[in-house]
Amino acid sequence: MIRVNAEIELDEREIQEDFVRASGPGGQNVNKVSTAVQLRFDVARSPSLPAPVRARLLALGGRRVTQDGVLIIEAERYRSQRRNRDDALERLLALIRKACEVETPRRPTRPTLASTKRRLESKQRRGETKKLRTQKPSDS
Repeated sequence: MIRVNAEIELDEREIQEDFVRASGPGGQNVNKVSTAVQLRFDVARSPSLPAPVRARLLALGGRRVTQDGVLIIEAERYRSQRRNRDDALERLLALIRKACEVETPRRPTRPTLASTKRRLESKQRRGETKKLRTQKPSDS
């Protein structure tokens, strides 16, 4: 079991890892070893996630979520397979933790009377400054 936070634990069988060849630096090693990791997590059918977290995770996933509700995370930052694997898993856990956070909705407020007065006085001063810059035609 992989602990995400105090309430959520993921079963390792829910996560599927595929190893592919990475692009980028690595010399001959790039052509021989499949170091990049494609981590797949079925968000839509995961029994470990509560429904609200699942919905937020699908929204947070963006382009990384397929139409079937599978989240795909690709990691090829490092040259070793183990480090890429750890990186992909950590990114998945960070995404799930972020989905666990419930955003409090913003309550709209009105500006105070004093702030409105300050804003209007500032606009008045700015207008007077600009008025002084205009050249008046000379009376000759």
